[in-house]
Amino acid sequence: MHRTVRFALPLLILMQANSAWSQETEAIEKALQHRLIDVDHAWNEVQDFTESRVLPMPEVTTVEAWEEYIEGRRQAALKEVVFRGEAANWRDAKKKVEWLETIDGGPGYKIRKLRYEAIPGLWIPAVLYEPENIEGKVPVVMNVNGHDGDGKVADYKQIRCINQAKRGMLALNVEWLGMGQLRTPGFNHYKSNQIDLCGTSGVALHYLYMTRGLDILLEHPHADPNRVAVAGLSGGGWQTIFISSLDERVTLSNPVAGYSSYVTRAKFISDLGDSEQTPVDLAMVADYNHLTAMRAPRPTLLTFNADDQCCFKADHALAPLMQASQPVFDLYGKGSNLRSHVNEDPGTHNFLLDNRQQFYKMLGDHFYAESDTYSADEIASDDELKTKEELHVEIPEDNLDFHKIATKLMESLPAPHILSIEGRRANLASVLRLEPYQAQAVQSDDLKIPNGSARGVRLKIGSEWTVPATEFTPEGNVKSTVIILADEGRASTAKAIAKSLNESQRVLAIDPFYFGESKISKRDFLYGLLVSSVGKRPLGIQTAQVAAVGEWVKAEHQGPVTVQAIGPRTGLIALTSAALNPELFQTVQITGGFKSLKEIVEQDMTVSQAPELFCFGLMETFDIPELTSLALPCKVSNQ
Repeated sequence: MHRTVRFALPLLILMQANSAWSQETEAIEKALQHRLIDVDHAWNEVQDFTESRVLPMPEVTTVEAWEEYIEGRRQAALKEVVFRGEAANWRDAKKKVEWLETIDGGPGYKIRKLRYEAIPGLWIPAVLYEPENIEGKVPVVMNVNGHDGDGKVADYKQIRCINQAKRGMLALNVEWLGMGQLRTPGFNHYKSNQIDLCGTSGVALHYLYMTRGLDILLEHPHADPNRVAVAGLSGGGWQTIFISSLDERVTLSNPVAGYSSYVTRAKFISDLGDSEQTPVDLAMVADYNHLTAMRAPRPTLLTFNADDQCCFKADHALAPLMQASQPVFDLYGKGSNLRSHVNEDPGTHNFLLDNRQQFYKMLGDHFYAESDTYSADEIASDDELKTKEELHVEIPEDNLDFHKIATKLMESLPAPHILSIEGRRANLASVLRLEPYQAQAVQSDDLKIPNGSARGVRLKIGSEWTVPATEFTPEGNVKSTVIILADEGRASTAKAIAKSLNESQRVLAIDPFYFGESKISKRDFLYGLLVSSVGKRPLGIQTAQVAAVGEWVKAEHQGPVTVQAIGPRTGLIALTSAALNPELFQTVQITGGFKSLKEIVEQDMTVSQAPELFCFGLMETFDIPELTSLALPCKVSNQ
């Protein structure tokens, strides 16, 4: 009997302790669920942040002033956006093209298969529609396609190419990265940011695959260099404006439902573009308004759809582009060279008959102006369409893709450093595009927990950001303050908070940019891309926010400040903040953090999963061990 009591008493005490722990944790969880900002608050902030940083159009009154200005924008886009890192060597690499079999097309043309290298080891399949009995110099057209899994086999694209060939043009039908034959996991467009992480421009692959295509067309003995056109739908529309603005060889351009101004995109979520459409830093050197006006005075037809269910709907996308570009075309006395067309039938996301015939008319007016027989009416060609098997072009099995390229690039990274510790910190701040902030509490709501106190604190970070926080203070003497952040948001941190409170630590649980209550409510990661395109970095914003919160805690409460991060993403944020502010935090404890940034590529992650991880050039100079050493004397544990 006595033995039973001796065993039952400790068990009873343990049960009571567990019950108390459970009640405390439940109270903490309830306090964490108290909202401090509404669901769209972070979305509204990132809209304003990105829109305000888009490069505005200049006011110019002469052709000379415009050309001086816009040439600077073109060179900046090429040097500071496209050809960064290894991309400069890709640009200068020896070109390779291999011509394969020729197959019958239809009446008046044949189809020649070919493959060519965009960069060494990355082959692009393509087909050239070539008129029979070709004589003299003829127009050439590069036909690009958008996010269509059929790629170069898409019927509306084949019909367009066939009609060009039947009108006497050389029509190149190129496969886009990630579509058609190149539709593989490694070409997922959100994996191109793995290349960015390595300090090389992922968008360069898109640009080079197009410039190589133009090279092939213009090397044809019958190519007329004064009559060079590019056209495409959706992602192909983006390709069209991107290449035909930056490559001055393109004399006529017809982007279809493919883009809008960055200012438009900040407010219209349907227009937020993928990685290649929102390349790092482009918006700070040239908006799509600039790229469109850059076409002046070359013939340009902007086609949009009235009821586009995808993106770039005519009623909001077209007008800003025309308003920015028409005055520039008018400066040259070539106002009529800029045209627009709004498709009503069917009005959806398309490059169908009406839109194609507008393109044929544009070609006729500018490439066949002296012809009495040219017609813009489409030539019926449905019975000449080829199957996927018929248009298949053999490419190497070990063909490179975004992921393979990033894997190769990171082999020698990070590069050896010769800078001092302060020099390395300055370099890290530059990579993160760091903008120091100050935090201030603008709202405080009292909350209830047993054995202590709690409050919800709304922290204003600078003039642009808000960080929601919940502060818990234990009873009795407080040893220190710990800032907790987690990949799953502060609402997931109740157990960690309870543990810290039991160790007499004050806790401030926060949701920095993109996490928890600060998660962007609409198309979140696409705004992450937009932040990078306007010249900032999500990781830099988060890093600065954590540092600002740390400074606020020190001023508010005095005493030591530590950081606890739960998860690899917030772990990296905590680490970069400590590396740049080594005296601010006493310790940084990371649970489940990366041991190396290379894990991001090794795990084949995409920017849609975690936009801050793909900070341009971060892995080029730093890895987790280097960041940890920069944090000293702050002690970092990474378990």
